[in-house]
Amino acid sequence: MQFETLSDIRAALAAAPKPDATALEAAKLRNSQLTKPPAALGRLEEVAIWYCGWRGNARAQIDAPQVIVFAGNHGITAQGVSAFPAEVTVQMVANFEAGGAAINQLSMLAGAKMDVHALDLEQPTADFTQGPAMDEAAFLAAFSTGWGAVDPASDLLVVGEMGIGNTTAAAAMACALFGGTGDDWVGRGTGVDDAGLARKTDVVARGIAANPEARSDPWTALRCLGGREIAAMAGAIAAARANCIPVILDGFICTSAAACLEQAQKGALDHCVAGHLSAEGGHRKLLDAIGKEPLLNLGLRLGEGSGAALAIQIVKGALACQSGMASFAEAGVSAG
Repeated sequence: MQFETLSDIRAALAAAPKPDATALEAAKLRNSQLTKPPAALGRLEEVAIWYCGWRGNARAQIDAPQVIVFAGNHGITAQGVSAFPAEVTVQMVANFEAGGAAINQLSMLAGAKMDVHALDLEQPTADFTQGPAMDEAAFLAAFSTGWGAVDPASDLLVVGEMGIGNTTAAAAMACALFGGTGDDWVGRGTGVDDAGLARKTDVVARGIAANPEARSDPWTALRCLGGREIAAMAGAIAAARANCIPVILDGFICTSAAACLEQAQKGALDHCVAGHLSAEGGHRKLLDAIGKEPLLNLGLRLGEGSGAALAIQIVKGALACQSGMASFAEAGVSAG
């Protein structure tokens, strides 16, 4: 789908479906009859019921997961906000396409189809300390690319990213969406030193000052402070909702994209779970702001969708129990 205006995106979010209430209740009932004490599987039970509701099947399973990595370049890299130069984005895209990155291995392990979309890498976004990172046309094109990248036949989605400088963009977006200062949201990203951390904090402050309207509207925050790959992630997450495809959110950057959707339309992330807690500075606060508790906490800060791809195994485990376990009646076991 090609979105022509922001009004088109707002309308698509407003029309998004809800989980299947009948399947949700059936999944809850089935869970209560399985050969285990009540709540003995902890969050696995909650995750399984959530997934079944979105897929309309009380005994759902994952057969066709999709991982999408979006890549974009940022004008703010000229300000020294990353430990790596901007050309690494192009080099890593080639590595993804060759199958050599961490996300390739984790996608393969999960049985997921992996797609890579590089968005105008030869044309970085503008330096947002001087004004908006993207005009409306560029933002709509990136969001539309993300929407169109989702395979409607998939039954679980992970979106990841690659873009030198994008932890700074995500921190600026979080600051605009939820308040505070750059100090509250900036982390070390690819591993910048103290001087680099100070530069990132300063860039966030100047970005907010140059784009004050970003504080009052989530779409403006995404357009003015984000990047093409972040806008594409938001588009893909929204498209998954339109197709009742559950989503596992990745780290700080992915969560910043998702947060724009939630701020624009309350409940827009009901089809999402947080895959993990990143080691990146403000990720916990961002998850708290959108009401998501991570499934994993392994100190990851790679991006690429890696933490969320690993969490596919958790969701698969939850569904294996929900859909494959015997009930007390089937097993001939006394329910007590």
